[in-house]
Amino acid sequence: MHTSTGDSERQPQRLLPPRWIWIWLGVCGLLIALVRYWGAAGSAQWFEPLRDRAHANILTLIISFAATMTLLVWYLFFSGFSKSLRLTTWLLGIGCVVIFFLVFRIEDVTGNLIPRFTLRWANAPDEDMQQPIAAETTADLATTTPDDFPQFLGPKRLAAVDQIQLNPNWSTHSPRQIWQQGIGAGWSGFAVVNGFAVTMEQRGPNELTTCYDVQSGGLVWSHAIRTRHSTKMGGAGPRSTPTIADGKVYSLGATGWLHCLNGVNGQVIWSCNIPEIVGSNASDDLTVVQWGRSASPLIVGDLVIVPGGGPPGGEFVSLVAFQKDTGNEIWRGGQQQISYSSPNLVSLAGRQQILTVNESSVAGHDPTTGDELWRYQWPGSSTTNANVSQAVPVGDDRVFLSKAYGGGGMLLQIDKMKDQTLRASEIWARISVMKTKFTNVVIYRDSVFGLSDGRLDCIDINTGKRRWQRGRYANYGHGQILRVGDRLLIQGEDGSVAMVETSTDQFRELGRFNALNGKTWNNPALYKKYLLVRNSLEAACYELTIHQ
Repeated sequence: MHTSTGDSERQPQRLLPPRWIWIWLGVCGLLIALVRYWGAAGSAQWFEPLRDRAHANILTLIISFAATMTLLVWYLFFSGFSKSLRLTTWLLGIGCVVIFFLVFRIEDVTGNLIPRFTLRWANAPDEDMQQPIAAETTADLATTTPDDFPQFLGPKRLAAVDQIQLNPNWSTHSPRQIWQQGIGAGWSGFAVVNGFAVTMEQRGPNELTTCYDVQSGGLVWSHAIRTRHSTKMGGAGPRSTPTIADGKVYSLGATGWLHCLNGVNGQVIWSCNIPEIVGSNASDDLTVVQWGRSASPLIVGDLVIVPGGGPPGGEFVSLVAFQKDTGNEIWRGGQQQISYSSPNLVSLAGRQQILTVNESSVAGHDPTTGDELWRYQWPGSSTTNANVSQAVPVGDDRVFLSKAYGGGGMLLQIDKMKDQTLRASEIWARISVMKTKFTNVVIYRDSVFGLSDGRLDCIDINTGKRRWQRGRYANYGHGQILRVGDRLLIQGEDGSVAMVETSTDQFRELGRFNALNGKTWNNPALYKKYLLVRNSLEAACYELTIHQ
């Protein structure tokens, strides 16, 4: 009798993943858990690169993608489900992904590289803004006051205002909003002199330098040039803060246009294009300074000084100085590619000098000739792990450095040698502290305060050892910091503003309020009792209660 060997005797089809796939998914889950833990709070030295949460987010995405693709390959080729079901599921999945990216595009990203999506056909917010119409008034920027905030990070570019003491009780003396209004895109801050605030913004195809009345928020004047810089990582608009000096405004745009404007009405006195001056052009400049020129012009005597740069492969110019009233070039100094930091005039080892951070080094330059006095390696690339944070003088002969992307904090000693030359040497370096991405630190007494990968850090300046750090779940993001007297104002990446004690024993937040809506990377400015804040969408002025 014949025995059938039909379907009833076939081996059952596999409808569940084999053991090795479950093991692989478990490994992926464990790896993600480790990355998220050490990427946010761990202390293992060998895991230090992942403590940059942007890197941790990228690695999490890669591991998750690998796990998902493993399941997908098993399902499509080995699962045993019917061919029609597998094909239908595959087509539906691919269709959903295609439709999503046909409908949405990445508008921008946060400081931790988390993308924000918007409708593909929607304009950027600044493209829908009208070009500004100035009032029939003028500004007096020639008259100065002790309360002026005339340049990037304040009077001495140290993110500090010393002559004001804030009332610490915001529960009974909360900040009062004076005005709030829309503004063009960009990460410029306000420079404020005699009640007038100057900033830079992008409105559609035009990059503008604008002057507002502090009390009313009304536009006094604006100057526009037809140029636009925009990247997915950095967003649209200018990055630097104007400098006000002797009644004039000096502004450097993201594409390298340097303008000297009449502070009364914004009319051009002179202008030049820095990439062209150093032998480059707009397209080449984008390949070497990918996120746009961000340095704020520095005034030293009769000079205005800005980083130079150069074309891919060189020759590079570290700094270029112009006669501030005429725009005539006076000197060039250094042969290093530029970073996103701003130069500053300091005194170190008994010698006045311009302290500047280059693409992969930090250096001091003679302010009258531009000659390089000393240089120390500070690894970085202006297309990847960029140097953004300011080099900060410490006392008479030390310099503090900080950066994210595996950099951390470092303290340098600047010594005068027997032959009168200057030499820089390392005192200490720690990759686990002060990982500032595009923010700066405040040095007060013997402590350094800064947003280290989004968390407020306090370290001992002499040793680099951490005194305290705000918890992983209560951070300010990649915001900005300003010291006012003996307290800190923290501008959060989410638009909030907090007041924090400069305590060395523990973190103490005294108050917080929501100042702005949207991602905020701009530095705040303080003029008298008026706090001016802005981001790429809106600007606002708040009256703070101060001790007389």
